Amino acid sequence: MVTISVIGSGNVAFHLINALQKAPDIQLIQVCAREKRNLLNILDSTVIVSNIADLKPVDICIIAVSDDAITEVSKSILFENKIVAHTSGSIGINDLSAKNKRAVFYPLQTFSKDKAIDFTAIPICLESEHLEDYLLLKKVASSISKFVYSIDSKQRKALHISAVFVNNFVNQLYQIGYEICDENNIPFDLLKPLILETAEKIKILTPREAQTGPAKRKDDKTIASHFAFLTDKKKKDIYTLMTQTIQNNE
Repeated sequence: MVTISVIGSGNVAFHLINALQKAPDIQLIQVCAREKRNLLNILDSTVIVSNIADLKPVDICIIAVSDDAITEVSKSILFENKIVAHTSGSIGINDLSAKNKRAVFYPLQTFSKDKAIDFTAIPICLESEHLEDYLLLKKVASSISKFVYSIDSKQRKALHISAVFVNNFVNQLYQIGYEICDENNIPFDLLKPLILETAEKIKILTPREAQTGPAKRKDDKTIASHFAFLTDKKKKDIYTLMTQTIQNNE
């Protein structure tokens, strides 16, 4: 039985806690959370503490807080020589306090508390300083996910930047599309089958192979018409940049 504690009550912590307490051979000992109410629907209140000093030594302590807080939180942990892992895609392993055995337990997914998620399909990227720590982390990760990878800090930063492009930036493009539809009294729902089909194609094609549209076809007349239709300068700039990026890939 692997004993675990989690620090945090945000989106990542919420879904990770939910997965860990259902996993075989895992015992979730404690959760340290400033926002206790965020977890009361998935945890017994006796498991939750509000002070890091109250955390008991465990095999693995997972820090699932905002990136800016990770280093200070790791320094605040009182016990020593245990595995302490953070869940960030952009913070290095060496940003953790050296008094414990430093590690990373990074689930690569977008999380929202109000949206249920199948944790078994989420890739978990692991890093540790020692092989024996990695093997224990892998055991835990494999108990909640089918996809576990060894990814070092440099690779993880590249992966996180890639994730920003394919998730956060793409979602902002959805927002721009939503605004254009809304301004012209068009239901955004009309675009949802297109969004889903585009995502489905990436399962079997490379992004370059899946690319379609006027920029790909070099349809200058349509591109000029779209540009003239847009009235917002920022949207015009984004349209131009994206068109150039697509054409430069050819």
